[in-house]
Amino acid sequence: MKINCTSCGHSIDLGTNYDNYHGPVKCWVCSALLELRAEAGQVKSVVPRSRVSEPQHQHSEESLSPASTTKRFIS
Repeated sequence: MKINCTSCGHSIDLGTNYDNYHGPVKCWVCSALLELRAEAGQVKSVVPRSRVSEPQHQHSEESLSPASTTKRFIS
């Protein structure tokens, strides 16, 4: 069975291991995490979940200040 990554369009060959599967599949090209639902060897849905390679940071002045960084490492 083959699917196309909804993020980058790359073709991903899953073989027969995913013929009856519901869960995450990672694109090895762009690291997108896809939610796959397959039944009887046919793809029912492929939905993007998130990108694994992009860390989610909380942007705030406190998290960027040297004093708050020092406090995190001392405590």
